[in-house]
Amino acid sequence: MSPQAQAATAAPKRAPSTPSHEAVHESEREWELLRWPGQHSKMLFHPRPERPTEPNAGLVRYEPGAHHPLHSHDFAQVWYVLEGEFDIGGTVYGPGTMLFYQDPHHEKALKTETGGLMLFVQYPGPTTGGRPIYDGRFNMTARKSVDEERTDR
Repeated sequence: MSPQAQAATAAPKRAPSTPSHEAVHESEREWELLRWPGQHSKMLFHPRPERPTEPNAGLVRYEPGAHHPLHSHDFAQVWYVLEGEFDIGGTVYGPGTMLFYQDPHHEKALKTETGGLMLFVQYPGPTTGGRPIYDGRFNMTARKSVDEERTDR
């Protein structure tokens, strides 16, 4: 590959973060194991003890056959389908679809035969105060079985 082509595919240069905003390029994060079968994540931002209101915001990659069961959350979230098709509770959604889940909510069972990619933004519930969870969900070292996962929050 020519030096010009390599430069074009490298992470774009960006201005340093300022007090008014932060910028993270997806190449600055590694894919991590997500709790549901066939799912991996790159949360570019996520809650931490020193920043508890930071949202979970980043990418979720689904392998063909990935799925999760009906479960509930007390935080709010938005998903944007970038690639693939997803059957969520019997309705199929494809690229360009945005889904909004208010707080609290039940997430219907999801499955994908094609695999795909979504942008996720999970944020504290405006009515419940429920906070998104990063540790032990988006950064697992090993998955539990679906039966062992809590589905009530």
